[in-house]
This record gives sequence, C-alpha cells and structure tokens, in this order.
Amino acid sequence: MGALSGRFGPALAIAASALVTGTTVGAATPAVAQPPGAVSWGECDDGVLSGVPTAQRYLYRCATYPVPVDHDDPSKGAVELAMMRRAAADPDEKIGSLFLNPGGPGGPGFSLPVTAVNRFEPAVLNRFDIIGFDPRGVARSTPLRCFESAEQAEAVLGRISSVPVTGEQIDTTMGAYRDYGEACGKNAGELVRHMSTKDVARDLDLMRQGVGDAQLNFVGFSYGTLLGATYVNLFPERSRAIILDGNVDPALRTADGVQYDRERAHGFEVALDAFLRLCAEKSQRCAFGGGDPRAKFDEVRDQLRRGPITMPDGSAMTLDKFTDGVSGALYNPKQFRQLATDLQSLYRQLHPEHGLAPEALGLLGKPTSIGRFDLLSTAAPVSYVDDSYFGVNCTDKPIPKEPGRVPGIAAQWEAESPTFGRVQAFSDVAACSNWPPTDPDVHRWPWRHRAANPVLLFGNFYDPATQYEFSRRMEQELGNARLVSVDSFGHCILGGSACTDKIAAAYLTDLKVPKPGQVCQPDGQPFA
Repeated sequence: MGALSGRFGPALAIAASALVTGTTVGAATPAVAQPPGAVSWGECDDGVLSGVPTAQRYLYRCATYPVPVDHDDPSKGAVELAMMRRAAADPDEKIGSLFLNPGGPGGPGFSLPVTAVNRFEPAVLNRFDIIGFDPRGVARSTPLRCFESAEQAEAVLGRISSVPVTGEQIDTTMGAYRDYGEACGKNAGELVRHMSTKDVARDLDLMRQGVGDAQLNFVGFSYGTLLGATYVNLFPERSRAIILDGNVDPALRTADGVQYDRERAHGFEVALDAFLRLCAEKSQRCAFGGGDPRAKFDEVRDQLRRGPITMPDGSAMTLDKFTDGVSGALYNPKQFRQLATDLQSLYRQLHPEHGLAPEALGLLGKPTSIGRFDLLSTAAPVSYVDDSYFGVNCTDKPIPKEPGRVPGIAAQWEAESPTFGRVQAFSDVAACSNWPPTDPDVHRWPWRHRAANPVLLFGNFYDPATQYEFSRRMEQELGNARLVSVDSFGHCILGGSACTDKIAAAYLTDLKVPKPGQVCQPDGQPFA
C-alpha cells in the first residue's frame, strides 16, 4: 500500500490533523467530581453549517459536553463530547430531543442534524430537537489517538493489506497490527480502556439529562443499533422511543466476536449474489449483465488474487482496492450502475480478443474503506473514522489474543465466503488479537428489555453490512420489538423509503407501532 492510501489512509490524515491542531494524544480534561449539568449551547462554526440555507441557520446550536472517562471512577478525568442541535421547528408542539448515531463504530454523528431533513418526515423535524454527537474518541470529541505523529502512523498502517494472500503479505500485515496494538497501549492513555458501547450508552444518558429530557428518543443506524439496544437494557425506564435501522446481532457480537465477523462476511456474499442475479435479470440496463455475471465476477476476482490488472491508462487494480471498492458499493444501490460498468471494464481488460476497449474505472478506481464499517454510507466522510473503530470493537467483541490463528481463520472463511471472508478476518480478528487490554465492563446480556414501549426495527433483505437475519435476531432478543422488513438493497433505509419514513414518524410522535410482518418497498430499485 502506498503512502496515505488504502484502508488506513484516512487514519493517517487524522493523525496529521491532530498535530496541526495541537490535540494531545489520549489526553483527558481535569476530573469531574459529579455528573455534569445542563448542556451549554452556543454558536456553531460557519464551516459545520455549509449547505444549510441562511434562513434556517438560527435553528442550529453547538456545544461540548464533559463526561467521565471512567464512569465508575470520575477522578480519572473527563472527555468532551461535541454536540449539535437542530431546534424543533414548532417549539410549542415539541415532544423532546431526538438523538442520532450513524454507526461505525467511530462514525461521527455531530453534523447529522444538518442532513436530518433528508431522513425524517416534517412531523419529526417540527416536534423534536434533532441532536447529533461525536461519541467518545471520535473526531471533534476528545479523540482516541494511537500514534504520536503522522509519520509514525504511516510507518505502521501503510504496511497493512486489506486482503493479504501471500505469506509475505500476511506476515507484514500481522506485524503491522502488532505494532498498532503496541502503539495504542503506549500512546492512547486511559481512554483506550474505556471505549465500550456501554461507556457510550452511559454518555448518552448524561447527554439526555443535559438537554432536560426525562426519557430518551433515539435513532441508531448500523452499529448504532447496538448502542440503542444497550441503552434500552441499561435504562429501560428512561427509554421512550428507540428506532434501530440496519441491525447487528447484539448477543452474538458481544459473546463471540470471531463468529460474528464470520457471519458478517457471509452477509456481504449474500448481498453480492443478489446484485449479480439482479444484473443478469436486468441485462439491458446493467453493463455487467451479458453472459454469466457470477462467472465473470469470479474470474476477475481470481485473477486479482494472482496479481494486479493493469488498465489501458496505466492504473493498476489490486485485490485490496477491488474488494474494498465492491464491498463499499454494496452499501449504496445508487452506485450499482457504476459498479457494473467498472466490473465490465475489468472483464474486458482480461479479454482483449473481444475487441471492446474497457472504459476508465469510475467507482472502483477510487480509494474506499467503508466496507469495513457498520456505518451509514452517507453519514460522513470516511476520513473521520479512525482508531476509535478498533477501540470500540476490540473492547466489545470477545476475540482471542491469538494472532497466530488469524491466517488459518482467513483461509477457512475464504473457502466459505470467497470474496469477503479473507478481508473480514484481516480486519477486527487480526487487529483485536493484538489490541492492548481494555476495561471488561461490557454489556453482554440480558437483551430482553423491560421498557414500556416496543423498540422499532428496520431491516433490508439485502443489507451487506448487517444482514437481514441479524435484524430478525434483534427482534427476538429484545422481545418487546417490532421489525419492519424492506425489500431493498443497501445498508439502512430511513430516508430511502416513504413507507419506512411514515412509520418512523408515527412511532416517534405518537408511539404508534406497525402491525407484525409489515414489508416496505424502497423509493427506487437498482437498474429500474
């Protein structure tokens, strides 16, 4: 991997940013002796409101809010959380605040109120203050930093391959993960020991108190569904309306991290298979649809496993870029047409005898790392997702500290999930087997909550990152929950289906729960 490129390029950029802004790595502010009081809202910087019409900017306020780095021992100091509020447009009819989390973990939610108009019905925007926040360790909040400099990050993360195949690639990648873990243990301070989802749920409860709400209203996307499920189990009496979109399996994720990631790889394969079948059905509109898309895809992937494909413009497609690009594209059905065009270009490059020159790569030629995350594809630039991703997952997910097992796990998963098994093994399983010790204070059970109101769930049939089966399990594990299924591709659905958006609005405003077994359609299907 080249400098500042591939999966970990964004993290290197963040490390450099920390040096420029003077952020102290792993630092915490002075001790908080008691839970903080009310949120003190102030002006937002102009830059964070770009795209907001001038006439609406008065609705937005920003704040930083201190919470204990260790909720059980406030003497260890505090971290600051960056928050943004979009005020209810009809304050006389306001119900309360609605907190949002985009997933990740490590996804920044600070600016989600700016894009809330694209995701929620007017009734929600009128009657709720919409609140976004960067969780502990993330972006504008006190950041988790494993490296002291951009150069140090470059020396470690630049050696990691997304899909290492050869013995040399595997040894280099595992060695880099070892150095990564050592750097985090040395530089990240007390914060790295307190990055669990339970810690974030306790932060969320303090923010709820800070804005003056008696009960929490919350929408969590992707990994944010684990945060919502954790909160409603820790604080059932303080939970009013909880919506979870694109669900994880909370019980499996917090009980067996290795098996969870194995099943997650299978979810990407299910979504890919569905994409290739649809492409064959819609061959008139799908550029990759001629012949057998499944066989063509496998041929391209297997060739890349042997070595890069050089395109006519001199650019090289590697297995790393290909796997990261395809997995990222499966998050967003609007990218399916370009994905199909790029796949056809790669296939044509392997078959010059057909006499058809390949087009320049559009989507797959761009670096991406989103396929590694349980994150909204439209939540924020991927460059903001950094060390906090592993900080949370290596705390929440039980993964043995046995790095020597990782290559064998990768080979087994690749046999089961040929495109995505290996990349999943060389993400969390590889990193967390080398991660420094963390606080074992993780909520692992129970999940059957005792809140008065049902939790509302949305799950797409062909969600790659959080497969539909996970949403079914979430419904069973929470008990008092209602799943709305969506006949849709892509990761998460709110804002992409008038059906789901209306259901969400009725639930948030009036606590109206849909009938069991309801299935919604997205506003549009790929290749329509």
